[in-house]
Amino acid sequence: MMTAILQATIIGFQKKLFSSMHYIERIRSYGRDANPFFTLMGIELGAIGNGCATLRMPIRPDMLNGEDFLQGGLFTALADEAMVLAIYPLLLPEERIATISESTTFMSGAQRGILVGTGKVIKKGRRVIFAEGDVTLEGSDRILSRSTATFMVTKA
Repeated sequence: MMTAILQATIIGFQKKLFSSMHYIERIRSYGRDANPFFTLMGIELGAIGNGCATLRMPIRPDMLNGEDFLQGGLFTALADEAMVLAIYPLLLPEERIATISESTTFMSGAQRGILVGTGKVIKKGRRVIFAEGDVTLEGSDRILSRSTATFMVTKA
């Protein structure tokens, strides 16, 4: 009983702490644990900064579709997260982003290995940011998918 109360207290404290921190501060402080999706998908952080970010994600059997290829939405999700992490270091502490539109072109599938998602800011304006995200297999330069997205800059 005491353990459950202590866990609930710690979780409540973490939520309050997380909500008062800028997303990029949480990522830098807590790594992938700052984003539940990263933990769920086994995503590991790479380099982040200067309008670029890199993420790594192992392909697991439970991520494959009925044809034994990685489900397409996971390419898009990895690219999206890389683009977001490329953007956040460029924002002011009171700024946030919201996706306006996103499109993914699939060039090749993947069945095993480690995916590398690379996001980069193409153009940052005061109110709109354009970004691009590529997904490759680790050790290969061949692009499996490319996502482009437009983000709106908002105030917290």
